[in-house]
Amino acid sequence: MASKCNRLSGPLLQQLLGSVDNVLFDCDGVIWRGDQAIAGAPTVVNSLKKNGKRVFFVTNNSTKTRAMYAEKLSRLGFDAQQEDVFGTAYCSAVYLKHILKLAGKVYLIGSKAMAQELENVGIQNVGVGPDPISGGQSDWASVPLDPEVRAVLVGFDEHFSYMKLNRALHYLSNSDCLFVGTNTDTRLPLEGGKAVPGTGCLLRAVETAAQRQAQVVGKPSPFMFECVASEYGLDPARTLMVGDRLDTDILLGTRCGLKTLLTLTGVSRLEEAQAHQESGCPTRSGLVPDYYVESVSELLPALQG
Repeated sequence: MASKCNRLSGPLLQQLLGSVDNVLFDCDGVIWRGDQAIAGAPTVVNSLKKNGKRVFFVTNNSTKTRAMYAEKLSRLGFDAQQEDVFGTAYCSAVYLKHILKLAGKVYLIGSKAMAQELENVGIQNVGVGPDPISGGQSDWASVPLDPEVRAVLVGFDEHFSYMKLNRALHYLSNSDCLFVGTNTDTRLPLEGGKAVPGTGCLLRAVETAAQRQAQVVGKPSPFMFECVASEYGLDPARTLMVGDRLDTDILLGTRCGLKTLLTLTGVSRLEEAQAHQESGCPTRSGLVPDYYVESVSELLPALQG
């Protein structure tokens, strides 16, 4: 562990870039904040591509389709196609279709973007939008269900409600009904140190009500890397994961045998990584990045030199 958590610069940076063919970027807090690109990030991404690296964008955010992400990337100055984007809306649809071999509909607690990605792979879904409460407990206990639903999928849903929670409980009371969550992020950090509840809060509520545990698709689940690797034949040993969260991005990289780079423009702090390293705890060692930078812009000298 002594060789981990190194400041990346100079010869070490050149050595790292020479040892990888593929770079996976998280998005929020890494290459952009909200609707603004982090200074230098578009030039870094575009220069990596010009230098022959394959670049992918891997995010736990389930509120956008691949096409929506591609539009945002392009608008902010990044050279990117929708095939480069792997968000949990898309990866959950792939997981249900090709890994779980779902035959039936999905009850979706999630966004219109998730519904679109499910439809793109031929999966019908119900549940998007508000589900206002009506009646009393006896009505809730016999709530109408779609008999064709064979899975419950939970992502970020601004319309999450008691009725949605109740409906999910009843679908999941059938042990044959599949149960999938996009991610377990409990808080979404905003500018100025503020935060709002994340998908993990909604997923935990459904798990508690249903007394079942979901299969989680998003980081740090290895499936997020496998989803990219299976389409593009990536060699883990020659792949770099760049992220701002130790518990999602860095842990994903560790679990999948990738090189890991923490950028300090987002959630996690260097002191947290160092504390994990100094703990000597085998479990916490997976949260320690190989390298760190203040910002991805620090990669520029090696790319433009």
